Amino acid sequence: MKVIIQGKEKEFPSGTRLLEMIEGDPYRYQAARVNNRIRELDYILSQDATVEWLSLDDTDAVNIYQSTLRYLLVMATKRVIPQARIVFNYSVSRSIFASVSNINHPFLQSDLDLIQKELEKIIEANLPIKRFSVSKEEARDFYQKIGYKDKVRILNYRPEESVHMYECDGYKNYMFGYMLPTTKFIKKYAVHLYSPGFIIQYPRAEEKGEIPPFKDEKVFQAALREANVWGNITSSSSIYQMNELIEENKALEFINLCETRHNNQLAELGQKILHSPDIRLIAVAGPSSSGKTTFTNRLRIELKSLGLDPLMISVDDFYQSHELTPKDEDGKPDFEHIQALDLALFNDVIYKLIAGEEVCLPKYDFKSQKRTFQAPIRLLKHQLIMIEGIHALNDELTPSISNELKFKIYIAPQAQLRIDDHNPISISDIRLIRRMVRDFESRNAPCEQTIEMWPSVRRGEFKWIYPYQSNADFVFNSELSYELCVLKKHALPLLESVPADSRYFVTANRLIKFLKYFKEISDKWVPCNSILREFIGGSIFYTEDKI
Repeated sequence: MKVIIQGKEKEFPSGTRLLEMIEGDPYRYQAARVNNRIRELDYILSQDATVEWLSLDDTDAVNIYQSTLRYLLVMATKRVIPQARIVFNYSVSRSIFASVSNINHPFLQSDLDLIQKELEKIIEANLPIKRFSVSKEEARDFYQKIGYKDKVRILNYRPEESVHMYECDGYKNYMFGYMLPTTKFIKKYAVHLYSPGFIIQYPRAEEKGEIPPFKDEKVFQAALREANVWGNITSSSSIYQMNELIEENKALEFINLCETRHNNQLAELGQKILHSPDIRLIAVAGPSSSGKTTFTNRLRIELKSLGLDPLMISVDDFYQSHELTPKDEDGKPDFEHIQALDLALFNDVIYKLIAGEEVCLPKYDFKSQKRTFQAPIRLLKHQLIMIEGIHALNDELTPSISNELKFKIYIAPQAQLRIDDHNPISISDIRLIRRMVRDFESRNAPCEQTIEMWPSVRRGEFKWIYPYQSNADFVFNSELSYELCVLKKHALPLLESVPADSRYFVTANRLIKFLKYFKEISDKWVPCNSILREFIGGSIFYTEDKI
């Protein structure tokens, strides 16, 4: 058969494994894109194909790598501390947190040393990792026998009658993702004690396959810990728990609990601002599809109820003309760059307003690239300024305003949601689903277009948002635990419309794999002021209906 590899045509016998086609060091690749489909390196080719090797500078390859690393960590733990329950969640600083329980004592460094030593032994043995299929009933019996009760319960919501599992040296488990062919492909990782378990670091695509430094950002860790406590209080950390709530006719109560949590955060935030009399500027930033627009509207109303009256200023009205905008690596205007804004004008306006002077706010027309100015205004004594944008937490945006006068808010969904103990759901995947639903609802944009843009969106976040998130005075967790139960019916048809030969099929299929487990909740129960309405439509902040 003819196989085009990295643009070069080669001949191989039908039935050749992808791994056998790699020249030189096979460990530098983690997967391959075969005719636009992601395939494990154990995949057998039987006909002509185009193959592109994927390494750790590719997000799909990183997903396979970290799935395998999680699998091997559970395997190692099972060998040295058989009774331990290990639960994974995404954590701060682009890492995974593994909580360890059921060991009758606090998790200690000596316990972690045992696990790591066993993991190194497994990796060095270069053990094959083989995929096989069993019936759902066989999987249920197996997981029941070894005490994986979470996996038994999620199988109740699996629509297929078969289950793919992986076996390595007698250890069997199912990870919701592709796997590496042998244990020795795990070359880079780091673990360190982090009560009540440990942190796992792995290579990241945005770091070109390297492990980023770990930064223990306390404000974010507190938000994630609160999310974990919340999941325990409401029994909503895992998909099966939420499904069971719906089956028990507790969906409405669950929605109200989640929305009350947002109300409580807003109330707490309002009190912090009210009792900080020096604050004159509130800055809000967060990654794409965090719910910033709805949040800023609700915060404005919360502050007005406390006697404050925020003046909303759009950072977008301070864009410069295109010829003054910095260029990206392709020579195109980079509108995400902070220098795309007229920083001098922005600082002049904000400074004068805080000083009590009269100013004329600009209004920027993106079609004509022209700026006009509105009627002069003056900030009243009970007024604060509120801005929202990707650069809001970056002090370079407002260097003339002292930090004592600023209150910075970071907003993002800080979910601690799992398919089961060993398979956490990515926070960025939740945002991607939000965005593709919104793009379709508001612009009739196909989800392939959203998926295509997502890597560029993520690069902008890593460049302009995440480096400054630690500047935040408050982290607002915009996650709504019930949201995927609502988003499912909007997202699934879009994802299922992606053809199998599409370059974006892999991402679509990955999202389908966990969305299909959720039981649905009707849109009609979602409050009109909910952040979720920003994505599914019907928000009170966007409606044109007249009362």
